[in-house]
Amino acid sequence: MAWNPDIYNKFKSERFAPFYDCLNLVAIRPGIDVIDLGCGTGELTRKLADALPGSKVLGIDSSQEMLNDSKAFANEQVQFKLRGIEEQINLDEKWDLVFSNAAIQWVYNHEELMPEIISMIKPGGQLVIQLPNQNQNLSNLILDDLATQEPFCTALQNWTRNSPVLDIERYAQILFENGSKQMSVFEKIYPLVLKDGDALFDWVSGTALIPYTERLSGDTKEQFNTAYKERLKSRFPKSPAFYPFKRIIMEAKF
Repeated sequence: MAWNPDIYNKFKSERFAPFYDCLNLVAIRPGIDVIDLGCGTGELTRKLADALPGSKVLGIDSSQEMLNDSKAFANEQVQFKLRGIEEQINLDEKWDLVFSNAAIQWVYNHEELMPEIISMIKPGGQLVIQLPNQNQNLSNLILDDLATQEPFCTALQNWTRNSPVLDIERYAQILFENGSKQMSVFEKIYPLVLKDGDALFDWVSGTALIPYTERLSGDTKEQFNTAYKERLKSRFPKSPAFYPFKRIIMEAKF
């Protein structure tokens, strides 16, 4: 997908909040090997590295647009590479900490993905992952429903993005089945207080809206954006608009 870091960072403080909760779950140890799956611009990867003295941290991302901003955060401790999560798994490298903040929801088939990610962890290592609960968040549900309506259904050739996100009970079971010795898996609501429904549209336009608008063009694309914005404004008519954004956080030791 063609990511726009300027749009993504428009709500930087709101997007950073779950990262800090994940960082608090990291077992701080010096001199460990760390990978950040889906590092984006690299700003949070650098914060992770700064909390782990003497460690080597690799941030990977499949978006060159996002990685263009990572140069400002690289140093002798942190490096960044253009690489998809699936590509990294196939390299068969092992890590003391596998970290991922709001990224694996873009990779399909979590029933297979999660064991593959766990296989990247060294004995005694740790997994910390955060992802939005796309199947429960209203902005996603409204977006997916709109895509089934005409003229968008035809323009999209009946395509809708089926989220790969599992429920928290299933993630916990997968962690257990793959050798977790200790785990914490939970859902947390991060309250977004935005100016209005238009601001909520701006929030979604930096993430979940992208795979839909990439498949549309011209007037149809504009109509889709307008229709989605109107649905959000209808559902969130007040100013300020309160949106309970649900995220899944999981931490496990192996």
